[in-house]
Amino acid sequence: MKRLSIAMSVGLFVATMAAPSFAADLPRPSYKAPVYAPSYYNWTGFYAGINAGYGFGKSDWSGAGGTGSTKPKGFIGGVQLGYNLQTGMWVWGLEADFDYSGMKGSDSSGTGVCAGAGCETKLKYFGTGRGRIGYAGWDRWLPYITGGAAYGNIKATPATGGDFSKGKLGWTVGGGVEYAIFANWTTKLEYLYADLGTVSGGTPGNDVTFKSHLVRAGLNYRF
Repeated sequence: MKRLSIAMSVGLFVATMAAPSFAADLPRPSYKAPVYAPSYYNWTGFYAGINAGYGFGKSDWSGAGGTGSTKPKGFIGGVQLGYNLQTGMWVWGLEADFDYSGMKGSDSSGTGVCAGAGCETKLKYFGTGRGRIGYAGWDRWLPYITGGAAYGNIKATPATGGDFSKGKLGWTVGGGVEYAIFANWTTKLEYLYADLGTVSGGTPGNDVTFKSHLVRAGLNYRF
């Protein structure tokens, strides 16, 4: 009995000594850090904001009253309202804006009503109703193209007096980039080319075209 006890004690001691070596040979569990998907900005929703910038263009005079070419330029700024719908990486939107315009230019080197004191073309206000398509693959950056209807009031003043002013509907196309600053605030930089067609008036008759380039910066709040 005594020999059995001694044998058991020796066996237990040997097993205890061997346990660490056996444990060291076991494969160690591997742990991997969790992978988090990037959190992309969601552009869906209504928004409203303000814009300001600079416009420059060309206005040609022709007709029985004479010929001339003015280059209206000046400040432009106002408000906008729109809606975006994001589907995957694409953002589809509608936007309308209305701006005060200080664009004007004159020409005294033409003929007829544009000679001497010269003729003047002025854009009194400007607005658009456009569609937008943007790509949201760069998280908070949204490059986009845009196009649609444009409208404005063109005031033409001949050297002989008898100015005339008319609202005109035309078209516009352009592009820009928008950046999400915070959860609800975004800023944008935009370029538009606009063609408002031709207004006619005065005595004798004058035909006055108006085409312009607009560069605007804007700030939007998304609801």
